[in-house]
Amino acid sequence: MILNTIAEKLKRQSKDDFKGRHFEAWLIVQAVAWYLRYPLSYRDLEEMFRERGFEVDHSTINRWVLAYAPVIEKRLRQFRRPHCGSVRIDETYVKIRGKW
Repeated sequence: MILNTIAEKLKRQSKDDFKGRHFEAWLIVQAVAWYLRYPLSYRDLEEMFRERGFEVDHSTINRWVLAYAPVIEKRLRQFRRPHCGSVRIDETYVKIRGKW
């Protein structure tokens, strides 16, 4: 759900990120969102787009994921819950040559 929201915002706000691309922004964002959201391979996505009438190669989808996944991940960080502030550290002692 959050990924879909971010995908929609990316489609609207960052037109410059997709400038010069052969495919439209919504198609790129949809491919990256599906790859990140569901356990699909690049070839699965290629087949899904072919069924919908879009000829996209799996290597192209790979390049899109490498280029745009960090952008989506950066936007997802805004929705992370704040850290509680307490940290639990577990100390482990190892005996080496008779010394602790």
